[in-house]
Amino acid sequence: MDEIRLARGVAAEILNHARSNPQEECCGLLAGLDGAIDRAFTARNAAQQLATAYEIAPKELFRIMREIRAAGLELLGIYHSHPKGDNQPSPRDLERAYYPDAAYFILSSRADAAEPIRAYSIRDGRWTPLQIKIQN
Repeated sequence: MDEIRLARGVAAEILNHARSNPQEECCGLLAGLDGAIDRAFTARNAAQQLATAYEIAPKELFRIMREIRAAGLELLGIYHSHPKGDNQPSPRDLERAYYPDAAYFILSSRADAAEPIRAYSIRDGRWTPLQIKIQN
């Protein structure tokens, strides 16, 4: 996988989520079919007390996964923001990438970011940038 398709409305939704509280990391799951993401499931960051971490609490994660399955969708991506610094995978992101088939989206909360949404494939502690194709 070197490209991921993302609905324009979902791109706007997750970027708004990141910018709604730019000092804290936001997070959520992304779902769709056939490699095309058309739905975002925002989540509460259970690790917001840490300055540079995100975690979806297990109970909420299971609830969202049930919603994804009930809607007939597949988990295609996971997103979170980096309030400070570059939006490429951190060492913590690499060690906690538990879903190798999902695309990892990292958002910049900064209004001046050249690429506010970036996506990566993360496998075995290594990351590869993915091309994001925005669709209507």
